[in-house]
Amino acid sequence: MTSSTKNNQQKPLLGKLRLTSTLLVETGLHIGGGGENLNIGGLDKPVIRDPMTRYPYLPGSSIKGKLRSILERLLNKPINRKGSRDTYRYESDDLEDGYTEINGQDIPYEGARHCQLSRIFGSTGGPGSGAKTWIKTSIVKAQCLEENGTKTINGESYTSTKGRNAPARLIVRDSHLLPDSATKLKKIDTGLYMTEWKFENGLDRITAAANPRQLERVPAGSEFHFELVYTVEDAHQAIEDLKNLAIAIAILEDDALGGHGSRGYGKVKFHNFQFYYHDVEQYRQITNTGGSSSSPISLGNTSELLSRFSEIQNLLPGS
Repeated sequence: MTSSTKNNQQKPLLGKLRLTSTLLVETGLHIGGGGENLNIGGLDKPVIRDPMTRYPYLPGSSIKGKLRSILERLLNKPINRKGSRDTYRYESDDLEDGYTEINGQDIPYEGARHCQLSRIFGSTGGPGSGAKTWIKTSIVKAQCLEENGTKTINGESYTSTKGRNAPARLIVRDSHLLPDSATKLKKIDTGLYMTEWKFENGLDRITAAANPRQLERVPAGSEFHFELVYTVEDAHQAIEDLKNLAIAIAILEDDALGGHGSRGYGKVKFHNFQFYYHDVEQYRQITNTGGSSSSPISLGNTSELLSRFSEIQNLLPGS
């Protein structure tokens, strides 16, 4: 089997691990949904809502992005990809290790096959915007990749090529209000449906001119159903990835979710964890026999999540 043939093979599916939890909002939380109308005296920054129910919810993209940001710093990843609004982040430019060339500077990145961050969250190949991806020439030739010039980096020959994407193993669902919280929020009288106003006033340090604004927040005490799913392709990597996710969830409790965290917004807490694992054969058995899923592992809070991680590890094949 040639290197290029092996490289194009589908990755095996060993199973799926699903985590559910209750996400408690401890201080008012704002995740913006954009205003449809600009009304005098209206909200400057409304929260995002479900278009069917008009309930506020927490987008999975926001939670996933926050977890990724935490892990980027935890794993000390270099900044090698320019985003919007002059922001930068880390990205694996290809499946193989290499360098990202930005403004004449070569920044090393870890290939998505092995990168702990890219395995979980996926990566988009090739930096674009005038930047280049450089991989060892021997690898480029062995895998029959596109060649766009060569140069020497640290005494070795590297070839510029078009980087390849890597799919994410992690799914983070949108978090919707639990029924009890929805019932309580419907009863509050703030002038808004199920949310609260937060009035802020910025003052010019020189002129003392006021700059008032009004933000919409999900009130403290609201509870949401939190769920993520991790695809197990390699048991050893899965243990490492799940441990990193557990740490990131614990760090999130000491950080903030959504906007304006430095002003006290978005403190959250997780409790009532439930872990479920199905390998491929269990899926087949449920389909063929109509049997129920296996019993979950229950953990009370993030402290138990970290201290009893070995129980989660034992769910996986080969543990």
